[in-house]
Amino acid sequence: MRFITNKKDVLRKNFIFIVLLAVGIFALSSFNPVSVVETKAGTILEAPGSFNELAENASPSVVNIRTVKTIKGGGRVFRHFKKGPFGKNDPFNDFFDRFFGEERPHDFKQRSLGSGFIIGKNGYIVTNNHVVENADKIEVILKDEKEFDAEIVGRDANTDLALIKIKPDSDLPVLLFGDSDALKVGQWVIAIGNPFGLEHTVTAGIVSAKGRVIGSGPYDDFIQTDASINPGNSGGPLINMDGKVIGINTAIIAGGSGIGFAIPINLVKNIVDQLKSSGEVTRGWLGVGIQDISKQVAEYYGIKSRKGVLVTEVFPNDPAGLAGIEPQDIILSINGKDVGTAREITSMIANIGVGETVKIKVLRNGETMTFKVKIAKREETRIATRSTSKEKQTELGISVNNVTPEIARRFNLKEAKGVIVTGVEPGSKAEESGIRMHDIIKEINHNSIQTVSDLNKVISEIQKGETINMFIWRMNRGFLVLKITK
Repeated sequence: MRFITNKKDVLRKNFIFIVLLAVGIFALSSFNPVSVVETKAGTILEAPGSFNELAENASPSVVNIRTVKTIKGGGRVFRHFKKGPFGKNDPFNDFFDRFFGEERPHDFKQRSLGSGFIIGKNGYIVTNNHVVENADKIEVILKDEKEFDAEIVGRDANTDLALIKIKPDSDLPVLLFGDSDALKVGQWVIAIGNPFGLEHTVTAGIVSAKGRVIGSGPYDDFIQTDASINPGNSGGPLINMDGKVIGINTAIIAGGSGIGFAIPINLVKNIVDQLKSSGEVTRGWLGVGIQDISKQVAEYYGIKSRKGVLVTEVFPNDPAGLAGIEPQDIILSINGKDVGTAREITSMIANIGVGETVKIKVLRNGETMTFKVKIAKREETRIATRSTSKEKQTELGISVNNVTPEIARRFNLKEAKGVIVTGVEPGSKAEESGIRMHDIIKEINHNSIQTVSDLNKVISEIQKGETINMFIWRMNRGFLVLKITK
């Protein structure tokens, strides 16, 4: 140990100490929303001491959105009230008719509240589609209480996003986009919005999870947060500690506490650009039905790993079918990028330009093949009415369809695998055996049934008079075996 005996040394040490102390005090007084603690395990970010400066900087860019929608004929509730409770034979119908008259009920004005945030100083505002959809009038209120009428620039129902615009009399404060891909679970975030009409409410929490699929649409990829989100928060920003938007608050779980969902801002960027330039969103279309590869499917096809996505259906005259891709092919990669889930493929294809040619690598019967596919435009109305693999199995007297991911979610199935019964012909062998609507056919005579084609192939190979052992799954009952004589 060294002892200081020189007076000059003492003065010099004291001077250095005072300088370091001053620097430390200045650093502590500057804005640092997150305190850092060093441990043997590494750096830990502790709870911020205050969100005050962050909230003050962001709040002027957050707006309150009020809409008015016209419900024709007073809406379902009014029509139900006008009608007697016992149907057309209700003895009180004469009273209702005399009271309300024969005229059509008056239209009803429905008012609702939401949030949004400014992304362009000239008045561009991002919000949720469900906030402004079918609105007759949209009113935007800024934090300084200035009010403006807004018009819809464009909407995208698939991602629940909308771009609206006002005409301000001066430049507006804007919020910048962050990088939602760089977001980590456990990071602090704040939500700003107008829950229950309470303007500019700030709530704080952490990112609870990423990549959540909640069944709201084909492009589900939500950020889950425990920052309090309530009705009226829809369309407001979820902000990181740098003051940048990393998500748009969109959904809550009914009855849930501390569970809210936000659309990742990286998904929003491209959509907003398209809405601004053309008022609509154009997405790529491959023309296949797909599902994730389960452990059982991997074993069935002899796949060592569960990488890739199974093609369950190929729509005729669409890109994949025209290129040569077939049902039961396993898509391994697109343009050299490996794919692991159906959601990844859906998102990748959607972001590929219409008319572009992509290389799709598939596994078929143990061999890898590559197809060049020219991407088409995804048209929602055509897809919704497109013919699927729904067929009638006349020998058994049932109508069947492939189990799609949507059907799997509806019936709480772990995987989209099998064939669902969509109709049973009265008096048929199927009805006599006990088959019901919505039964899921998993196997026939120990043969795995994954598609309608599988079912037809197995049935065709069974001789007349032989027994068909049908292994099915029925909601609220579990697995059953039903016997039918062909």
